Amino acid sequence: MYKKRSSSWMKHLDFIIQDVFCIQIALFVAYIFRNGLRNPFSETIYQQMMVIVAITDIVIVFFAQSYKGILRRGYFKEFKETIYHVSLTITGFILFSFITKTGEQYSRMIVILMWEISIILCYITRIYRKRIIKQRALASGKGRKSMIVIIDRESAGKFVSRICRNNFDDRQLNGIIILDEDMTGTKICEIPVVASKETAVAYMCQNWVDEVITAYHDNQEELSPILEDCREMGITVHTAIMECGLDSGKKKIENVCGYTAVTSYVSASSNRQIFVKRVMDICGGVAGCLITLVLCIFVAPAIFICSPGPIFFSQTRVGKNGKLFKIYKFRSMYMDAEERKKELMENNKIKSGMMFKMDNDPRIIKGIGHFIRKTSIDEFPQFFNVLKGDMSLVGTRPPTIDEWEKYNKHHRRRMAIKPGLTGMWQVSGRSEITDFDEVVALDTKYITEWNIGLDIKILFKTVAILFTGKGSQ
Repeated sequence: MYKKRSSSWMKHLDFIIQDVFCIQIALFVAYIFRNGLRNPFSETIYQQMMVIVAITDIVIVFFAQSYKGILRRGYFKEFKETIYHVSLTITGFILFSFITKTGEQYSRMIVILMWEISIILCYITRIYRKRIIKQRALASGKGRKSMIVIIDRESAGKFVSRICRNNFDDRQLNGIIILDEDMTGTKICEIPVVASKETAVAYMCQNWVDEVITAYHDNQEELSPILEDCREMGITVHTAIMECGLDSGKKKIENVCGYTAVTSYVSASSNRQIFVKRVMDICGGVAGCLITLVLCIFVAPAIFICSPGPIFFSQTRVGKNGKLFKIYKFRSMYMDAEERKKELMENNKIKSGMMFKMDNDPRIIKGIGHFIRKTSIDEFPQFFNVLKGDMSLVGTRPPTIDEWEKYNKHHRRRMAIKPGLTGMWQVSGRSEITDFDEVVALDTKYITEWNIGLDIKILFKTVAILFTGKGSQ
């Protein structure tokens, strides 16, 4: 799922906290300047003022998107944005005081001084914080999107050089693909050439690539099939607007590393949608973890009696953008289940081998194993993964590593979002579906049509399935 990170207010939580502290310090200094060396927070009215100003500041951030593009702002623009943000916050406080008729209790001099000092403190700390972030970004590629350039040899030097000059902390240029000559193994502007036209798709299948940017224009007939393959794999495609030449897919015009580009993507989501989805995940994760603790009282002894060993089963799965994480379940199979899986592969209902499903699986613990799988109780420990942020309440099924290695390029699209506890596949009769391409189609439909309403609909359907046991084994 495509998300323009530069507009995300949650991405800049550090700046939010920093500004809140600066405004609180400004209030403290303004009070001392007006009333002498006394603690302003010992007075109830100024304790309330501290809380109100902090809440107002956060509300302004959420709706005004005060930190949009903050890392690309120059000194003068940052000063203007700081004045605007602080002024909105103080205005919000004054409006609240007027509505609640408490304005007369506050010193007007303190409010004015707080406004002036807040601007100075917020501006200085923002500049300092941005400098630290950019220095760290140069030293480490952690948390940055992996980007590949597709270009012709003649344009490569100028194109890559401009990207390197304009790139900041959110992308890491990991390679170049030259289409009109095989230059694999060489470097351009210290960036390695990783593939040619013939090996481009194979390279992107074998190595995780988040984004591709191109301005290749000599022969669009050579470029277009590769970009179509990128979209099929769920890779975000940026194309310089003057050479875009693309007729299909969702697009967005934006600035990428100094270039105006047409961005082709699978699906998009707003900041508020992402925020609401994460809040739902946290609330659901907390509730689910509490239910898991209660279930553990009854399920844990039953599992141990029927099959002595660990109560919980953990396994490495592949998550969003190919990132690995540990998934947790109540153990529903005997201890040698993974070893016996190879012997049972010929009974796999999904012949492609992309997933493993079979009737009357002998690895399932007799009695308790079948019960917790039929009722989906074995899945409840995954609420811990949801709370951690590895998974979401609703998403796609996270594949095992061996399943992931068998994926074709169009299968990779389903991993463009966080995996989920439930999803389109699970509420569409998961055990009856034996064609993996149908699973991919359902996941792709979810990604392209995603909205909060769809998540809620799937959650209600999942609850209904939990009580009926339909589609589970």
